[in-house]
Amino acid sequence: MSMQDLTETAKSQERPGRLQDKVVMITGASSGIGRATMEIAGREGAKVVGTARTESRLQEALDSVKNAGGEGIIVPADLEEPDSQKRVFEAAIDAFGKVDVLVNNAGVGWQYGIDNPGTMAGVHEATLENWRDIIGGVDLEGYFLAIRAVLPHMIERGSGSIVNISSMAGVTGLYDAHAYTAAKGAIVNLTKSMAITYAKNGVRANSVCPGFVDTPLIAPVIGAFDDPDTAKALTPIGRAARPEEIAYPIIFFASDESTYCTGATLLVDGGCTARCFPA
Repeated sequence: MSMQDLTETAKSQERPGRLQDKVVMITGASSGIGRATMEIAGREGAKVVGTARTESRLQEALDSVKNAGGEGIIVPADLEEPDSQKRVFEAAIDAFGKVDVLVNNAGVGWQYGIDNPGTMAGVHEATLENWRDIIGGVDLEGYFLAIRAVLPHMIERGSGSIVNISSMAGVTGLYDAHAYTAAKGAIVNLTKSMAITYAKNGVRANSVCPGFVDTPLIAPVIGAFDDPDTAKALTPIGRAARPEEIAYPIIFFASDESTYCTGATLLVDGGCTARCFPA
């Protein structure tokens, strides 16, 4: 048998990707966790639909998907606008005819608090406008709008997986960022409520709760990990996660490997919430 024949045989025996032929819609796909999820989903055989505000960075993510042999489209959108999520969904339907998976990832972090003073403050310092900026913005209402756009389609098809990205701050308290923790906690419980409601329709809902992740969202505080003692105080593993270390658990919930998982809350936080005090 020639080398070419051996190569062709090996290719024919390759396992299909974990998301082969699934259509995966990802919000906040231009950077960080969302971009890593988009790239890995594309490599795993999905047709990806990425959305975020910045078209140039979305295009970079899509180029990476295509360079690895994947397929997808991008839909630039401001996800705080009520009709934007529906527009992204309709673009996915026009391109691929269905949506199998929604990854709700768009959100804000510490950088947002610097750019918008008061939004990451405690209740005693935050204004009502600060509170509404987070709760009524992309961090919670944006999730609702994306789910509302996609869910009727999934119910009609009798299948679907919704993966909501929350935070370790959704299951434990912080000394500040109270609107943020309220939004992230709401996402966890919304996911549980959806799971028990829509199981009969074949739709699963699970949440992933990252800890510190080296993304632009926490760029103002990521330098704290440069000091080994501080890093160990922040998390037992002693470093921030890489975006792909959060993306792979998302891929698990998106795939058919997790068909008996619904209503789950998966902490991917380097052990932060497993202890009651730092070492």
